[in-house]
Order: sequence, then structure tokens, then C-alpha cells
Amino acid sequence: MKRILIRIVVGLALALAVVYLGDLLVWRVRVGMGGGMGKTQVSRFVVAPLKGNKEEYYFDGTTMVDCSRSLFPQAGSGACWWLERHHVVYER
Repeated sequence: MKRILIRIVVGLALALAVVYLGDLLVWRVRVGMGGGMGKTQVSRFVVAPLKGNKEEYYFDGTTMVDCSRSLFPQAGSGACWWLERHHVVYER
């Protein structure tokens, strides 16, 4: 039973590595052709800690941020599909 579980975990890790490397390769080709990066609008909030484990939120405005057109975040930018669905960013 333990051997089967180890094989499943190793197989999933290898599958994830193959998907990530494939995504990186496709993204690099897109960047080389001029289409691997995009921009999306996000709303920023700054979170300030207060006494008594409370927090106060300050609206910092909306801004355009760079994003990668890929499954996983690439080049230090979030994936566009994720940022378009989660367009509110909290900075602590």
C-alpha cells in the first residue's frame, strides 16, 4: 500500500512538472512573437494593523498591472486569467 501511494505522489509531481515546463515553453514562444504579456486593471487596498488585532483598509486606487498569458505566473507577473477574476489586491 505504501509503495502504491509513493508511486502516485511521484507520478503527480512529474505530471505537474511536465505541465509547468510545457506552459513555460509555450509562454516563451508567445513572448518571442510579441504576445505573451498582457495588462489588466486591479483595485489596490492597503491594510493597516490597529490595536486589538483589528485592521483598517485604505483604498489606493485602480491601476493597470502586467500579467502573463499563461497557466502559471511567469516573469514575476501573475497569470492574466487569475488577475481578471480576482481584481482586488490587498497589500499588507
